[in-house]
Amino acid sequence: MTAFVLLAAFSTAATAVLTYRQARSSILDRSQSALTSDFRNQMAALAPTLSWPANEADLARFMDRLVPRTRQASVRVVQSTTHLAGDASASGVPVPDELRGRVRGQNSYAYQRVVDDGVPWLVVGAPLKVKQPTGAKASAPVEVYMTASLRTEQEDTTAVLDAARNGALPVALAAILLALLSARRVLRPVRDLGRAARDLAEGRLDTRVAVKGRDELADLAGTFNKSARELESTVEELRVMEAKARRFAADVSHELRTPLSVMTAVTDVLEEEAPSMRGDAATAAGLVGSETRRLVRLVSDLMEISRFDAGAAELRRKELDVARQITATVRSRGWQEHVRTCFPEGVRAVLDPRRLDVITANLVGNALRHGGEPVTVTLRSEAEDVVIEVADSGPGIPEGALSHLFDRFYKADTARSRSEGSGLGLAIARENVLLHGGGLTAANRPEGGAVFTVRLPSRGPEQNDEGARP
Repeated sequence: MTAFVLLAAFSTAATAVLTYRQARSSILDRSQSALTSDFRNQMAALAPTLSWPANEADLARFMDRLVPRTRQASVRVVQSTTHLAGDASASGVPVPDELRGRVRGQNSYAYQRVVDDGVPWLVVGAPLKVKQPTGAKASAPVEVYMTASLRTEQEDTTAVLDAARNGALPVALAAILLALLSARRVLRPVRDLGRAARDLAEGRLDTRVAVKGRDELADLAGTFNKSARELESTVEELRVMEAKARRFAADVSHELRTPLSVMTAVTDVLEEEAPSMRGDAATAAGLVGSETRRLVRLVSDLMEISRFDAGAAELRRKELDVARQITATVRSRGWQEHVRTCFPEGVRAVLDPRRLDVITANLVGNALRHGGEPVTVTLRSEAEDVVIEVADSGPGIPEGALSHLFDRFYKADTARSRSEGSGLGLAIARENVLLHGGGLTAANRPEGGAVFTVRLPSRGPEQNDEGARP
């Protein structure tokens, strides 16, 4: 719009200036030509009737007939540097020396425009060729100069300039109005599209824009609406598929609980009788027991994941001694001899003790299985957060696996696909950390080994002891 207005203003100003210059040149040239031609004709007609030397009465009649009757003017007769006669009542505009030199040097007509006191004047000069008495001594050259006012022409050009300026203002206003209308027509649909795109990015997939007209912007709006409909349909299908998958995992896990309970009881009996068995029967009894326990843990993890996916996971916060809670977790799993702890006193936080137990157990268990002993657990308080670090002394995490460690069923070492872990432990730990409003990261230590850092807010939202879903 700015460029449009500037172009219109420049075009209008340039047109006005060119019009003024052309009109001024035409008016002045026409007046100048008419005055010069009239002066020359009068001189050609009257000069032969004048004898030299002439008396004052003859010079007065001669000059009176040379003066234009239509404007303010004066005529003066000059011989050498002596002013012989002139109209004393007329303007006293001096004759430029340059003009006098041209008249004398060329012995012909010459003219020049001058400005005196802000008023333009035209000065026309010519040599006076008169009859000399027979036998008379040649006299010095005589020149005649006419000074005519150009005030009328100046007023005419000023009027032209005012008209051009007054005409430029409506044109500029019309250009601004046209620019605003054009910008509104172009930018309003663009703004609507931008607003709709932001709404779509924020998840409002039912966003549509109005299609008006048949131009390129209307085509763009139609394409946007079509893309939005396709996206909404695709996302809806994905949501339905995801809901079905979650429901399937939850249903399968739930249905497996009863048979697994029976299988666990049977395998406990088999393991008790295994010492009395021989050969393959004893091996089979031990294998059935270990695989059943692994299956029970897998089903338990799947049920926990399904609760997170369904948004049914709840926090039951209470104020607790974080160091004592972590120590209890390590002791209940029998890891005291393999885990070193570094806990300051008095670190308290408002957390869900069961979920803190799950976080700590999954991280420490992962370090013991896939890292190297000893495993070190440190605790510290930073501002409004509680920071827990679990570090091992193993080879560390491959660089390509760092970005996938918390993916479900991901195992950095594909060779351990039949290991005791299910590939869900780190994912469950991360979900529990996020449920508290914290963060969980993994990295390699410069001295070797992997380190997992848990950052949890030490103060939860205002709630009762029973807790509430955040």
